[in-house]
Amino acid sequence: MSIESENIIDLYERHADAWVHARLMEGTLYEKSWLDRFCALLPDAGKILDCGCGAGEPIARYLIQRGYGVMGVDSSPAMVRMFQARLPEQRAVVADIRTLCLPETFQGILAWDSFFHLDHGNQRKIFRTFRNHAAPGAALMFTSGPAHGEVVGQLEGEPLYHASLDAAEYRQLLGEQGFAVVDHHAEDQSCFGRTVWLAQLL
Repeated sequence: MSIESENIIDLYERHADAWVHARLMEGTLYEKSWLDRFCALLPDAGKILDCGCGAGEPIARYLIQRGYGVMGVDSSPAMVRMFQARLPEQRAVVADIRTLCLPETFQGILAWDSFFHLDHGNQRKIFRTFRNHAAPGAALMFTSGPAHGEVVGQLEGEPLYHASLDAAEYRQLLGEQGFAVVDHHAEDQSCFGRTVWLAQLL
């Protein structure tokens, strides 16, 4: 599935408008309970790095409404333009998370519905990237699959790649970078079956 995994950036760039429209049409912030748990680990007015920020709706907007500053990162220039148009007081950059190297750290790092588009090898490497951008005590939250494997879904009728490691390996990778698991729920039906990880830097 290496071809599908390498096509992710181009796929989201070409279908950015359709993806954003579909997300907004859902009409609900089903991530809210997890975002609230994430925010409970953050200091007031902390800075959040949103990896795979998309157009900033609805997640980044909710975090901003709660008083946090959000820096968006997305590999799609179209997504970043939409983020900047919707949330002009926040920062956003076009960057590939696999090579991300920002000159600052953040109290919160979020990779919701983005990290799981990387193949297994790149997922293993990204935990060092998370650590390099984490301020002392930083919270980290990401979504994965429920078990080791690869799955190809669809976006506008085209193959959309997803991958996951198993839970034991995620725990190991987090621990190696100094993160402790705060909460983990496999296939949480309150957010349409997503598997969610919430961790904090010790």
